[in-house]
Order: sequence, then structure tokens, then C-alpha cells
Amino acid sequence: MITNVKITNTEVLSDNWYVLRKLTYEYTKKDGTRHVQSREVYDRGNGATILLYNKEQQTIILTRQFRLPTFVNGNETGMLIEACAGLLDKDNAEDCIRRETEEETGYKISAVRKVFEAYMSPGSVTEVLHFFVAAYAPEMKVAEGGGVAREEENIEVLELSFQQALEMVDRGEIKDGKTIMLLQYAQLHGIL
Repeated sequence: MITNVKITNTEVLSDNWYVLRKLTYEYTKKDGTRHVQSREVYDRGNGATILLYNKEQQTIILTRQFRLPTFVNGNETGMLIEACAGLLDKDNAEDCIRRETEEETGYKISAVRKVFEAYMSPGSVTEVLHFFVAAYAPEMKVAEGGGVAREEENIEVLELSFQQALEMVDRGEIKDGKTIMLLQYAQLHGIL
């Protein structure tokens, strides 16, 4: 148990894309001793993600895009299959996920349901990710999707059967944590 945490120094290491800081902090351990540690903390803001599903067709909408960090860490193509997601910027989580859904997938959704939120990499990243689910239907398709050109997004929209997506997780073809969490949520809660 750690108590009495006090940040004693903050050093900005980078603010090029988001903000990377080195924080020095003091804390008291359970035995009463005081300790000092330094850690790097990456603040990229909070985000939202969504699983679009069609119960009648037993299908879901996912995306595929190049992710440089995965390429650097051994993903030969750098391509990653994911649930639609984005940073909140100045929006609340629900407005963000509606906007991101339309930009990335081309679907204009109406009813979204927040199912949980989670810290995705709490050892070094501040981000809290808000998880949503929403039904989609063919008549909700208002654009091609693919992302926003000015943001250099190059997103492929995938419509898969729910069963196929679960099998892709088993085969290691879907490796994105947020997507796996949403697929497992849908399976556990009988959404599809």
C-alpha cells in the first residue's frame, strides 16, 4: 500500500505530438518508510472505442490500418485490425465516438451504449479509454469511411461475421487489446 504521494519535480521531455514528462515523486510505504522514484509518463489524452454490431446478420464492423508502433515491434506489415476508436480531443466520450464512427466507418449511428472504461497501459500512459457498443444497419451507411484525409488516415472498413472475428482472435490475426476486449464483452453479454 502506498500513501501520501507527492510529485516533487516535473520535467517535460517532449511535447512534439503529445506530452512526455519525467515525474519524480515521493511516497510512504506500508511500513512507514519514505521513498523517491522517477518515472516517465506519456499523456496523449483520453479516448473512446466502439464495437458496431448487427444482431440480425451476426456481423460487426472493424477497421484495418497501418500502426507504426506495431511495425517497429515485429508486426511485419504494420497493419492492425481494430474496433473504431479515437481521441476525445475536447469532446465528451459519446460525442467523440459518434464522430469517429462516421469518419472511420461511414456509419451514422444513433443509439450508443457505454459499457465500461479502462486504463489501457497504466505503467506509462495516462489514457482512459471509454468503451461503447452500438447497433448498425445498412441504411445507416452515409459515407465510405476511411478516415479524415487531412489527418492522413488510410482506414479500410471491414464487415465480418462475429464468429469469424472470434476465430481471428484465436489465430492471432486480431491482436489489438481494445478490440479483443469488446469482442469478449459482446460474447459474454450475448450481444451477438
